[in-house]
Amino acid sequence: MKKYTILLFVSLLFIECSTVPITGRKRIDIVSDAQVLPASFAQYKGFLEKNKLSKDRKNTVLIKDVGKRISIAVDKFMRANNMVQEANAYQWEFNLVEDKTVNAWCLPGGKVVFYTGILPICNNEDGVAAVMGHEVAHAFARHGQERMSQAIAQQGLSLAVAYGTRNDKNAKLWNLVYGVGSQLGMLAYSRTHETEADKLGLVFMLMAGYDGKEAAQVWVRMSKRAGRTSQPEFLSTHPSNESRIQTLQAFLPEAKLLAKKFNAAPISK
Repeated sequence: MKKYTILLFVSLLFIECSTVPITGRKRIDIVSDAQVLPASFAQYKGFLEKNKLSKDRKNTVLIKDVGKRISIAVDKFMRANNMVQEANAYQWEFNLVEDKTVNAWCLPGGKVVFYTGILPICNNEDGVAAVMGHEVAHAFARHGQERMSQAIAQQGLSLAVAYGTRNDKNAKLWNLVYGVGSQLGMLAYSRTHETEADKLGLVFMLMAGYDGKEAAQVWVRMSKRAGRTSQPEFLSTHPSNESRIQTLQAFLPEAKLLAKKFNAAPISK
């Protein structure tokens, strides 16, 4: 097994990395949409069957409406930047689940869940857009696929195990990779992924016509909720709330310019 893992790691060194659009970051990308999306859609369907959808019509409509506006912005960007195949692969869906957990997530292919527990943190429509943009950005940047690729490279995990969702063991692995059920946002992801999703999400919410200043305010409210229980950044795999607030505020002027540029771009057919 050790020999196999070493050989696999060496072979991965010769695989060309892909680039995250907008940020330009290089990423390991050995997991294709054809391999992931069928499992993603099946896992999402299974999750909805086992969890209770919110009966709050007002907030359910809000989640769906904001999701639609954000997804249109992302779709426009992809079609204007030679990502038509990727855009066609998305099957956008937005649902609000009755759960006190402070979380929201987006599976590959545009399958989004908001928990009712995060709505007080969102506070308003722009706050919902900030969280929606962030979660959609994880899928757009293929953070889950990158995490799987890294796991395969580091641990020699088989693709069958990584992509399978037919049994509890594989479902738990899938949920770990994509942050399904995590307590505060996408805990599965690293600082790099979280910061990238913050920036991309800010651009997407601005493209959709929302107030970008609210993105930082979401983390102000999150920080107040966490209070003194939040641990120092150097002890966490994620940026601290304070770091995120500073990053979002500093990036806002550039994000506005990018959103204006992308909204002006013609859509390729």
